[in-house]
Amino acid sequence: MRLDRTVSVRTALEQLNEVGLDDLTPRRIAADLDVRAPAPHWHVKNEREPLDDMAATIFADALSGLETPRRGGSWVEWTAGTARGLSTTMPAYRDGARVPSGTHLSNAVLGRPVELALRTPCDAGFTVRDAARGITSVHSCAQGFTVEVQAEQTDRSTPDADDRFPLTARARAELDTDPEERFEHGLRLMLSGLRPSRFAG
Repeated sequence: MRLDRTVSVRTALEQLNEVGLDDLTPRRIAADLDVRAPAPHWHVKNEREPLDDMAATIFADALSGLETPRRGGSWVEWTAGTARGLSTTMPAYRDGARVPSGTHLSNAVLGRPVELALRTPCDAGFTVRDAARGITSVHSCAQGFTVEVQAEQTDRSTPDADDRFPLTARARAELDTDPEERFEHGLRLMLSGLRPSRFAG
């Protein structure tokens, strides 16, 4: 029985929501597809490729409809928008931010979005090098933040207070705030750090 690749990937993502990345196995996916365990992997080259496919789908969902900034639009807000797209799409899946870690996404999936992500800051005066490094840093920030938030949602335990470390206690209280607010704060800092490299050549 030949399975449509898209069906296999979407089934894997549904299973991801149910059991999490650590317990996601080909056999579990196969059971949901009502086929033999090897079936979801008949078309893959190695054990990593199914995760690559899942990551590609998550990124494609996050960046779908991506267009260049409107006339007079700011590269800052446009770049922030791509990061927000990732930060809102990845949490739609359990461990959704962990799936792309270490994956290899093809140009067929990210070619156009990456080209646009580079073109926008380059048109604003960045070199290709600084645009590439900046965009990568911003998107890594979005992914890393989402990993932390999803981990916090899984572990609801509260560290014991320790009077020896009052600043640590206060810092924990400050961080125990709205995740979206924390993300926006970090994103602003990241984008502010990119501005000096503009026109630096």
